[in-house]
Amino acid sequence: MKNTIKIVAIVWFLINYSCTAQQMVQTPTDTHKLKENEQQFLNKPLKNLLKEIKPEIKTAWATLGEQPYFSFYFTDPHAFKNGSIIEKNNIGLFIYVKEPIDWVFEKRSKDKELFWTKEDAEKYGNLTVIRIKVIGKD
Repeated sequence: MKNTIKIVAIVWFLINYSCTAQQMVQTPTDTHKLKENEQQFLNKPLKNLLKEIKPEIKTAWATLGEQPYFSFYFTDPHAFKNGSIIEKNNIGLFIYVKEPIDWVFEKRSKDKELFWTKEDAEKYGNLTVIRIKVIGKD
């Protein structure tokens, strides 16, 4: 009886702790999977989509207007500023949202205006995703 309880406890532990869901995007080249599974994210909060991305989003900015969207990159922001990004096979992830985006470069920290931060993820996480676009290497 004790052995049976131990076996059941071990199996339960293994099932619950070793079967955690893997994020959809493990490397930047997996970003196209977000577009392939776009329906899963439409009309849902941006934070749901961001949870599926394992590599760090390093560079971001928002484009305001009729169809506001975020541009996300896995490349260091300094590469954008000095233009070296043009030479690389960079992947861009564009997330269109329903609501207006309150993004003002002048209000962001000097020399950090292109960095995507945890605070940004919290601030914009409840915006509603309406379209996903991926540009770059598949």
